[in-house]
Amino acid sequence: MSEHDKAQERTESATPRRRQEARRKGQVPRSRELSTMTVMLASAATMAVLGPWMFGRLESLLVSGLAVPTHEGFAIDDATLALGGSIREALVTFAPLFAVLLVAVFLGPAMLGGLVWSADALVPKLERLDPMRGLKRIFSVQALVELGKTLLKFAVLAGMSVALLWALADELLSLGLMPPLDGLTAAAGHVKLAFLVLAAGLALIAAVDVPYQVWSYLDKLKMTRQEVKDELKETEGNPEVRAKIRRLQQQVAQGRMMQEVPRADVVLTNPTHYAVALRYTDRPERAPRVVAKGRDLVAARIREIAEEHRVPVCEAPVLTRAIYFNTELGAEIPVALYLAVARVLAYVFELKAARAHGRPMPEFPTDLPIPEGIRTEPRGAES
Repeated sequence: MSEHDKAQERTESATPRRRQEARRKGQVPRSRELSTMTVMLASAATMAVLGPWMFGRLESLLVSGLAVPTHEGFAIDDATLALGGSIREALVTFAPLFAVLLVAVFLGPAMLGGLVWSADALVPKLERLDPMRGLKRIFSVQALVELGKTLLKFAVLAGMSVALLWALADELLSLGLMPPLDGLTAAAGHVKLAFLVLAAGLALIAAVDVPYQVWSYLDKLKMTRQEVKDELKETEGNPEVRAKIRRLQQQVAQGRMMQEVPRADVVLTNPTHYAVALRYTDRPERAPRVVAKGRDLVAARIREIAEEHRVPVCEAPVLTRAIYFNTELGAEIPVALYLAVARVLAYVFELKAARAHGRPMPEFPTDLPIPEGIRTEPRGAES
């Protein structure tokens, strides 16, 4: 297989941007079985909790309806009032069930994919009217899977329904022999049981369908390698442009850093590979701070600027490397190096005083204390 063919295969997982774009278009995983199961379970739970109250009201409604006097039943005005009152009572009776079902209708999709409103899904698309595309969808693998799911769902629910009817056959046949109110109560219990059994069957189907829908959704969003590369260029820019921007940023940062060198109190060197410039403030709560640091050519430039502005340049290889590898630019030196840097600064102040008053130049301290464990050598890519 050629490299071009590999690049055109959808083998790469969808990027966050691809998923966000699909969600914006209303493309999220959905499972009709999960939604149906949620509605069935909500119905069964409502019937189990509010069933006695609901059927008690239906019983009262039935009794009041059968107790209407004959002369009122044939009077149009009285019959209309009685019918209106019965409808109101029925609506009040079933209102809790309707409210729970309304919540369940939105809860099912929210559990898988969340609630999404997309105007793009409402825009008419001409390709949906293409008969060839329609035939491809009918005879596609997705259509076969949906057909298999439908047959499986029918088999499971039909089997459970037959088993339930077979188990309750004697009780169902005896309903006609019961008084109306007792028969209504018994029928309500059978309805609740039927809801629970069918919901359990749908739960089994949803347990298989939900993982499949998630896998199918992610599989449809897969991208080719070229698509991933193109998206990376769009989101982060061309690699060459990014590299140029980084170089410009480094140049700007170095320019600002070099402007701080003339204001430094001392520049420590390796002597040739590394250089760090330190500045000390007279505020007691602040430690000396690294205002510039670099290696090789940058270190040489720091030394040149320091010499041009008469900033003391001191050769202290171990201390220079310790500061370079353990202190970020603009940060204060580590506590472990306080004593060594203090001796260097004391030397610098003596040196400035000697120059100002014409006294003999002090000697640079050679016994600078560098604690063990302080990094003084490059590692890995820095070497």
